[in-house]
Amino acid sequence: MPTSPVPLPTLPPEQRIDLLWPQVHTLTLLAQLGSFTQVAQRLGLSKAAVSQRISELERAVAQTLVQRTTRSLRLTEAGQQLVAQTAESFAQIARSVTETRDLAAQPRGLVRVTAPVALGRQQVAPQIESFLRAHPDIRIELELSDRLVTLAHEGFDLAVRHTSAPPENHVAWKLCESRSVLVASAAYLRRHGTPQDPAELATHLCLPYLRPGPALWKFERVLRPSKGEPEREPERVSVTVQGPFRASNSELLRGAALAGLGLALLPDFSAVDALRSGRLREVMTPWRPVGFFGDAVYAMRPWSPSTPKAVQALVAHLRAAFKPGFEPEPPG
Repeated sequence: MPTSPVPLPTLPPEQRIDLLWPQVHTLTLLAQLGSFTQVAQRLGLSKAAVSQRISELERAVAQTLVQRTTRSLRLTEAGQQLVAQTAESFAQIARSVTETRDLAAQPRGLVRVTAPVALGRQQVAPQIESFLRAHPDIRIELELSDRLVTLAHEGFDLAVRHTSAPPENHVAWKLCESRSVLVASAAYLRRHGTPQDPAELATHLCLPYLRPGPALWKFERVLRPSKGEPEREPERVSVTVQGPFRASNSELLRGAALAGLGLALLPDFSAVDALRSGRLREVMTPWRPVGFFGDAVYAMRPWSPSTPKAVQALVAHLRAAFKPGFEPEPPG
C-alpha cells in the first residue's frame, strides 16, 4: 500500500517573503515621494492601506522602517538600507514589463509628463488632445511645476524643459530652438519712447523675472567685420533694470507688458502669439538677450537601454508640433 506524501511545512504569512513584494515596493515609493498621500495616489489605494502595508513589512522584518510624526516622516537606517538594496530591482521589473508590453503593435499605457508652468500651459498642453485622438490606448498625466523634479525618483516618464544644456545622464530630444525677446506694448512705446541701446534701459520701466538680487539683463551684438578684417568678438553689455512689477512666471510678465506697464524680457514661446497679433512689439533687435532663458526646448528622460513605445510616440508628436519654432512671423 503506497504511503501518503508528507505535507511540507507552511510558514505563517509574516514569514513568507514572497508575500511581501507589494509592501517592499510601497516602502520604495515612500522613500521616493516622501508622503503617504502621494504613494496612495500613485498606487490607487487609501492612505490607511498604504500605512497597513508598511506596518505589515515592519512586523515581518521585526524592525521600525519609517518614523512618523504628525508633520513629517523619514526612513530609519534599516528602511533606507532595504530601499537601497531593492529599488533597482523594482526599476528593472518596471522596465521589463514595459518592454514586454511594447511588443504589442500599438503603443499603449500611461505616460507621466512634467513641464514648467508657462511652457506647459502655452505649448505642451495644446498638443495633448490631437495626440490622444491619434493614440487612444495611451493615457497622459501632465504635471505643471516650476520646481525642478527628479524624474526617476518621482515616477515621471518624460520632462519638457527649456534649457541650454540637458543633463548628461538623460536622453534628450531637441524639439526646437528658442530665444529670448525684449518686448513692449505700442502704448508703452508711445509714452516712453523705444530704446535703441541697452544703456537706455536704465531709464525705462522694466518688468524683470523674479530672481534673487538685482535684476541684471545681458545683451550681445554681433559686430560685422569690415572687408578683409578677421571676425570680431560680439559686443557684450550688462545693465541693471528696475520697474513696478516682478514675477516668477513669464505669463504674468507678458500680461504686465500687454497692460503697458513696461518692457519685458520673455522666452519666445510666451511672446509669440502677442507678437504675431501686434499686441506686443519686439524692440532693440540688433541686440540679443543672453544668459537668461534656455536656447532650446527639449523632451528628456533618464537614460535607459530602451524607451517605451508610448513615450516614443509622444516625443515624435511634440517634435512635429514644435518644429516650426516660435518665430513671430508664421513660416511662408
